[in-house]
Parts: sequence; structure tokens; C-alpha cells
Amino acid sequence: MAGTPTLAVVLDGLSTAGLATGCRHGVPWYVAHLGGHIVAALADPDRPLTDGLADALERVAALHPQCDLGNPGTPSATVAILRHRHGFLDHLVIADSPIVFEGPEGYTVISDLRVDDVLPDLRAEVERHETHTQRHREALQRLVQAQRQVRNTPDGYWVASTSPEAAEHALTGATAIGHVHSAAVLSDGVSRLVTEYEMATWPEVFATLREGGPRELIEAVRKVEATDPTGRRWPRYKSGDDAAVAFCQW
Repeated sequence: MAGTPTLAVVLDGLSTAGLATGCRHGVPWYVAHLGGHIVAALADPDRPLTDGLADALERVAALHPQCDLGNPGTPSATVAILRHRHGFLDHLVIADSPIVFEGPEGYTVISDLRVDDVLPDLRAEVERHETHTQRHREALQRLVQAQRQVRNTPDGYWVASTSPEAAEHALTGATAIGHVHSAAVLSDGVSRLVTEYEMATWPEVFATLREGGPRELIEAVRKVEATDPTGRRWPRYKSGDDAAVAFCQW
């Protein structure tokens, strides 16, 4: 996660499932550098978010040309960006880290779920097995290996990786700030408390954020996951995914 007083950026590195990436640096290195370069690229408040993301992708790729950037498993991440500019909130979302607006008429969720439309049979196979088992690990590796073949292609889904072209496929838009009381930029490791676990509503999430901040919300997610450590109630890729939240109020 990175940001400034007018910019919030949440990134979530994609799981490698233990498979080779062709990069000696790893996903955490990639996410840290991409976040910093996105903030730098958007220092000009009038620069389109897609241009800033494309520039950041290109610059991070240039940092490690010695790695195999053509490897389909090269480090990559989801991206969610929210910016306050001239009375509007600009947003950009690529992959499944959502942005949620709280307004006078309720809650608006902006999320890119194209990944859910690909390889449903392999996804179902992963969910048939409990986490921390050999069958689960093997099924997850088969899924990730297959996802890599359609990642950043017209027939698949898009993530931030090495090519600036991915920025052109992000979901973008602008919302008048007068229509928004507050907003949350989240990784899917947090949003699943509502979307997958169904153990909270968006009004409850925003109440928690106002009262206890992001840390309390993440703790609530972890408490729920602790009741189902092997994924029997809520089948998933891992017991607990990376969790990040940026809470914005005006």
C-alpha cells in the first residue's frame, strides 16, 4: 500500500503457488517498487491514472532486465488506485482489489472480476480440497499454471506485470466527491469478509473503519478465518490472504 494526502494505492501480489517466476527478486520486491513508481508517476494530479500506471510498469520492468520478464509467471499484482482531483474521485482497478464508495444512496463496489470467468473447472478442483493438504497444493499449482497462460491476454484477464499495455485494460472512472462520504480501497483478502465469507455487510465494514481503522477491520477478517483454518466452510486458495486497506474520508 502507498499513497499521499490525495492518492491511495493498494497492490496485492499474485500467488506463485511455489512455481518458478523467472525473476530472482520475487513478488514482494515487485509490489514495493511498483507502488513507489505509481505514486511518483502520478505526482502530476492531472495525469490520467492509466498513463501513470503504464509508466510505472515500464519503469519497474527496466529495473530488472536480467530477469526473464517473458516468463508467464513473472511477478505481478492487482492494482486499485483512488485519487482526489478537482472535486472528483478518479479510480482505476485492475484485477480483484476493489474500491468501495459510501454515499448518501448506499454503497458502490468497483471490482474487476474477469479472473473469475476463466478456468472454472480448475478453480472448482482447488476448492474441493482442504488447505494445507498435498491435493490442495497440487490442484492450486495446476490452476496457477493454467492462469499464467491466459494472463494479460484478450481471452483471459489482466494484471499489472511487465507490459504497460495492461493499464489500457483497467476499469476507470470518476465520481463527484459530493456523492461520496468516504471510500475504502482494499485487497481481496479484506473484501472477502463481505463478498465470500458473508460475515459482514458494507455498512458494518465502514462502521469498523470509522471506529477502529484498518487494523481493526483486518483483525476481524483474521478472527473469521481462524474459525475455518482448512477452508471447509469457505473453500479458498490459502487460509488467510494478504490484507491491506486504505480508508479515505472527506
